[in-house]
Amino acid sequence: MLATLEAMACVFRRPAKVKIMTEQQWNDLLAVLRGEQRRPLPVAFIIDCPWLPNWYGVNILDYFSSDEVWFAANKKAIETFSECMFLPGFWSEFGMCTEPSAFGCKCQFPENEFPFAEKNILTEEDIDKVTAPNVTTDGLLPFMLNRLVRNRARIEVMGHRIRFSVSRGPLNIATFLMGTTEFLMMLGTDPERTHKLLRIINTFLIEWHARQRQAIDSIDGMLVLDDIVGFIGERDFKEFALPYLKELFAAPVSVKFFHNDADCRQSVKYYPDLGINLYNPGIQMTMNDLHRATGNRLAILGNIPPRDVLAQGTPDDVRAAVRKLLSETADHTHLIPSCGGGMPPGVTTANIRAFIESVRY
Repeated sequence: MLATLEAMACVFRRPAKVKIMTEQQWNDLLAVLRGEQRRPLPVAFIIDCPWLPNWYGVNILDYFSSDEVWFAANKKAIETFSECMFLPGFWSEFGMCTEPSAFGCKCQFPENEFPFAEKNILTEEDIDKVTAPNVTTDGLLPFMLNRLVRNRARIEVMGHRIRFSVSRGPLNIATFLMGTTEFLMMLGTDPERTHKLLRIINTFLIEWHARQRQAIDSIDGMLVLDDIVGFIGERDFKEFALPYLKELFAAPVSVKFFHNDADCRQSVKYYPDLGINLYNPGIQMTMNDLHRATGNRLAILGNIPPRDVLAQGTPDDVRAAVRKLLSETADHTHLIPSCGGGMPPGVTTANIRAFIESVRY
């Protein structure tokens, strides 16, 4: 085993400055969460299967099914853009299928399209038969986590750490299990069963994040992604989302990162009191509006247009959007420049470099 680790160290060792930069990036992230001004501002993006495999030059199925392809693609990204944080970093995932698979959903994996989980709750009465998955054995969960455990040594040899446990959120998973329209209708027609389903899912999620922390002791952050939170009004948010998110974000970690790039105007003011301290929004609100709505108690990762500018624009378009974001944002504390949402498909190396340079230089 020692010989194996020594061999990997020879292959994957990076210059000392990379390790220092990576530790500095983590410390910079924590500083931004505390409201400290960083110069230059840190830059970060959420990256996963919609962007990374095709940018690297492989199809999505190869990215999911090969440890070597997955590792090499993530390694290439962090080396190409060493000034940038990628969150959660070395994301082990199977698209939207990871958590639904544990509930028994049939999952489809086209060669170079996003995977999809078919719903398995066909009537509201089916909820009465749903049970929480075993987070150690069920669905794709053990494959997702074992990939990180198996690759942890060579990730750390590069000077990086696995920092985040990751999951979709309770409402998001509910819509995969029974369909978005059906779930949203049930909020109004059968609140009792809605709460029953969300309670099962949230119990699972709490156990799943704990399982990830147990397996990898360097984890000190969590990322929860739930766009369905942006599909409901304030009253429904307070009843059907707030209590479950508050319970989920009570986890004992330093970074509590939430992604919802749907409209957050009805809910964002509650996020700081849920324990969330880092938020990746869409583009429906300006940075100033987000800071006002949250009392500037929340670090924002955002928010130039991801598709229309970062993916479909030119480098000059990206530079103009970044300059506009920085010039119009009154307070640069609690700010991490990014796009509004995760990195979309088709973003070029040139556009990412233009973004980074516009912030840092």
